[in-house]
Amino acid sequence: MASHYEAPIRKPLVLGDKSYHDVTVDIAAPVEGRANKHWWIVFSIALVAFLWGVGCIIYTISTGIGTWGLNKTVNWAWDITNFVWWVGIGHAGTLISAVLLLFRQKWRMAINRSAEAMTIFSVIQAALFPVIHMGRPWLAYWVVPIPNQFGSLWVNFNSPLLWDVFAISTYLSVSMVFWWTGLLPDFAMIRDRAVLPFQKKIYSLLSFGWTGRAKDWQRFEEVSLVLAGLATPLVLSVHTIVSMDFATAVIPGWHTTIFPPYFVAGAVFSGFAMVNTLLIIMRKVCHLEAYITVQHIELMNIVIMITGSIVGCAYITELFMAWYSGVEYEQYAFLNRATGPYWWAYWAMMSCNVFSPQFMWFKKLRTSIMFSFFISIIVNIGMWFERFVIIVTSLHRDYLPSSWSMFSPTFIDIGIFIGTIGFFFVLFLLYARTFPVIAQAEVKTILKSSGEKYKKLREAGKPLYQINGGSVVKENVEAAAEIKSDEMDVASLLDSIGTFDSSKDTADDLKMVKGIGPQMEKTLNKIGIFTFAQVSRMTEKEYNLLDSITESFPGRAQRDDWAGQAKKLNNK
Repeated sequence: MASHYEAPIRKPLVLGDKSYHDVTVDIAAPVEGRANKHWWIVFSIALVAFLWGVGCIIYTISTGIGTWGLNKTVNWAWDITNFVWWVGIGHAGTLISAVLLLFRQKWRMAINRSAEAMTIFSVIQAALFPVIHMGRPWLAYWVVPIPNQFGSLWVNFNSPLLWDVFAISTYLSVSMVFWWTGLLPDFAMIRDRAVLPFQKKIYSLLSFGWTGRAKDWQRFEEVSLVLAGLATPLVLSVHTIVSMDFATAVIPGWHTTIFPPYFVAGAVFSGFAMVNTLLIIMRKVCHLEAYITVQHIELMNIVIMITGSIVGCAYITELFMAWYSGVEYEQYAFLNRATGPYWWAYWAMMSCNVFSPQFMWFKKLRTSIMFSFFISIIVNIGMWFERFVIIVTSLHRDYLPSSWSMFSPTFIDIGIFIGTIGFFFVLFLLYARTFPVIAQAEVKTILKSSGEKYKKLREAGKPLYQINGGSVVKENVEAAAEIKSDEMDVASLLDSIGTFDSSKDTADDLKMVKGIGPQMEKTLNKIGIFTFAQVSRMTEKEYNLLDSITESFPGRAQRDDWAGQAKKLNNK
């Protein structure tokens, strides 16, 4: 019986009989290989949308903001709706990484990298709208508190626009440092596997000299925890500041203290929905089903269900406070939302945000990939309508009936919004082709406690009286099959490079080949490789066989050109 207690593995977070080498190869594959057909289809659609948006932005800047559907009454509409929507989507990335890291949740490791990237790309989209809305975006630097060509003219720190500038810039900078820090071990992994000198040089610069020493990992852990501690309050503060743009106004429907927590809950809600959308697409396009499992999707759906319920409570609280306040303007604002000209937007918001997440109470539905994908898109649509309802319906009818008006978006408004969606997916797809989309080093740390292969091995190690005879036989058969597979690989390798006959041949000092140390030399000797002549016959096929047999330092033999080195040493 084991001398210490080991908690059972409930559900593996990594499916399949994955070894450490398999994890490296699978996660590096999208970066090292060519883009598949699915990637090119999605990228082409996103690029067309992005180019359309660029055209609309150029037309807006060259002609003026009058190309938008704004008017004197509704001077905030489509643009600020999109701004708040994108900022909200950016929230969940840092939340998943930072908060779940602080709580030591293992399931974050397969999804945190994509969530962090989503944060950065969505905040970039959000920043576009206030800049364009200025009307003269070439003077955007005026919001930065630095001396300018007018001498002592400084920015107005009371302006809500400046609050957004500081909130977004702080959030973006901390998120980027947090994201980049987590990428360092993965950049080093790509660097060590790179064959092309240019690629090796680029990833060497990106990895900041990461060597994988204990000191590197110690600093990595410390910095990650510090950044997570900084990012967590930022998640709350950024959208709280955005909500203050509205809550400090005297417009009916805006002037309320519930906005900060309400906006934060809504941001987390929409952010998790977007993460779910991206994960479901990426696990299919990049063939990562073994790492982004149904269990990950289910846990995300549970968070969506909880935050959706919080948002629903916020809606009810708003209605109650409007009634309880006795202020007729507030009461009319909410009555107008539900029954006025924009009633369709209000009920689309309620249907998508309050009713649709409740289907996640059923396990069969929240573990369905297609249903999860559908609901995540529905939630994102609903959260966009929420921002539209808050902004437009509160502005188009306020205190004076004489100033009431309707807002209708122009094709320019719609084109810029579609362009930002295209820009977001262009950035995300390019990121997926150049950066590892899963934190392979972190996934390896949970492999023995959350991997399917190690679950079987640990279960087989229980006392015999606890193991069903059939399962023992099955484990033995699997183990025998694995050994047989290794023997076949060794035989195939030696058939290609030749065998060593100790009675006729003399063993060479393989350590003279750069990349072969004492331990690797022992490993090669165990396989049956003793001479430079054998090593010099290796090609890509033999290198791959060697990697699969040793499962250590994948790709090193090919990168260091062992065959070329051995050929020179053999001819001396």
